[in-house]
Amino acid sequence: MKTKILLLMAALLCMTTLRAEKIDRVEPPCWWIGMETDLQLMIHGDRIAGSTVTVDATVKGLSVGKVVATDNPNYLFVEVKVGNRLEPGTYTFNLVTPDGRQFDFDYAFYKRREGSAKRESFGPSDAVYLLMPDRFANGDKHNDTMSETAEKANPKNLGGRHGGDIQGIIDHLDDLVSLGVTTIWPTPLTLDNEKSYSYHGYACADYYRIDPRYGSNELYRYFVERAHDKGLKVIMDMVPNHCGTAHWWMKDLPSATWINYPENLERGGDKLIRTNAAMTTHSDPHAAEVDKESCVKGWFDTTMPDMNLSDPLVRHYLEQMAVWWVEYADLDGLRVDTYPYSDKAGIAAWTKAIRNEYKRLNIVGEVWFGDVASCAYWEGVKQKDGYNSQLPSVMDFPLMFATLSALNDEGTSWEPSMLRIYNSLALDRLYEDPSDILIFIGNHDTARLAHELGGSPAKIKMAYTLLATMRGVPQLYYGDEYGLQSADGTVGHSQERVDMPWGKFTREQIVLRKYVADLFTWRKTSKAVAQGNFIHFRPDAANVYVYFRTVKGECVMTILNGGKKDYVVDWPHFSEITANFAQKGKNVMTGERFRIGDKMVVAPGEAAVLEFK
Repeated sequence: MKTKILLLMAALLCMTTLRAEKIDRVEPPCWWIGMETDLQLMIHGDRIAGSTVTVDATVKGLSVGKVVATDNPNYLFVEVKVGNRLEPGTYTFNLVTPDGRQFDFDYAFYKRREGSAKRESFGPSDAVYLLMPDRFANGDKHNDTMSETAEKANPKNLGGRHGGDIQGIIDHLDDLVSLGVTTIWPTPLTLDNEKSYSYHGYACADYYRIDPRYGSNELYRYFVERAHDKGLKVIMDMVPNHCGTAHWWMKDLPSATWINYPENLERGGDKLIRTNAAMTTHSDPHAAEVDKESCVKGWFDTTMPDMNLSDPLVRHYLEQMAVWWVEYADLDGLRVDTYPYSDKAGIAAWTKAIRNEYKRLNIVGEVWFGDVASCAYWEGVKQKDGYNSQLPSVMDFPLMFATLSALNDEGTSWEPSMLRIYNSLALDRLYEDPSDILIFIGNHDTARLAHELGGSPAKIKMAYTLLATMRGVPQLYYGDEYGLQSADGTVGHSQERVDMPWGKFTREQIVLRKYVADLFTWRKTSKAVAQGNFIHFRPDAANVYVYFRTVKGECVMTILNGGKKDYVVDWPHFSEITANFAQKGKNVMTGERFRIGDKMVVAPGEAAVLEFK
């Protein structure tokens, strides 16, 4: 009964009532009282440019400000001033066109949740679980195929819709809790209505609507609530850089400057002006303007029109959208796709606007670079050229590349492979706060971890050991805890974004999952890992990497043996750390007790995590 009541209440929330045949859409769908973000309604209707918009003047705390028209007569952007004296409720706005037509629409304003602006977010004490909703779990088979969406379900098509949905995530929340993760990051859940390959969700067709094949806005809101009930946080994946060609406004763009290269709509195919992906041009002091422009304005893909974030109307629309979802669904953070493909000033202003509303909200940007210097440019600190992305966190691709490379070979005696990890972390000085960086060893755009590591359970365990004890915010990718690979062993997005085979795991997969679960469940209890300093020791010819996480009263020592011989812990070598802690310790994974100085052996290709308190 409680579930039904919550869903009914949510269904009534944020429903703009249009009482005019020619007003097609008003966005955002609703708003809240006491927001820092200015409200600007985007109204779409037939020949409404030049209209006057009013609201009952006797209403305290509500008035209409500036009304902006564009070169498209079917749009108006209306500034609405919302004062703190406004009472929650639904209010009627009146629109009168230059030719005398009158239209009314009702718009709802709500009271904010207590403490909404000061909400906490995810951070180093959390472990993030990335999943693809279409492939994770099918909790409601009735929405696999919907009459209103173009692509129909076909589980046999590797690049098609398979049926996973929000209900499936809800059904498996307890599985995620038992895995030891604390935060869920689903890839985009908003409507993607492309005719094919729409399951990934990165070609948005409606920024304010959950894809009906996943569920509804109300169900998404309920999912976040249920996650919170179980101590889990939720991150929303957002894509301000581009929308989809099936977006409702592509048939009638709000303005000529709404998207970059609108001529691409006519070009198509090989004539399409695509991004050159030259993201380094943003920080390159020698970059040609034509290369910069190609990166920022070119389309990411044939079905992904590029949003013009240098246009104030576009940017404010997307700022409101992000704030709306955080407030509506009670979100705990955001992940931003293709961050450096956008206008750099525009995307920084977008991020700053969201952080102005929610000062503690963590926002992590996808900055796909293989080197630390390029990644660090996008972390929110003023760079030498004066740029500040405003991002509190970025994705540590360099560490992922270094880790996979280190685990796949031994290197040489003068340059052991574990040195690649060490050298990547040695550049942490370039980050403002390395503890906030999102670290991972695989995601939805990379090859499966098991594929990268040759299906070796031992190597997978080493990778997860590093992920659980390293500085930063760890992110796991769905199914990698079981060692999932594509059915035929080939790589590529369609091949490796496999369905989670619930109830069909092998004994070996279950054993691997238990290792990961034990590790991350322990991690939640470790103050040293969540808050501690990071000190590492340079790997020598034995190809063993040892590092410590230390905080007052607690220390964690991680040993990764990438060599071919047993490693006997050389306690005196680490005395600058161990001398400050009790002589007794515990092996986290085995429970074995020991004293500093005792003979301890770590076998080749294995890892050990030692805890001192």
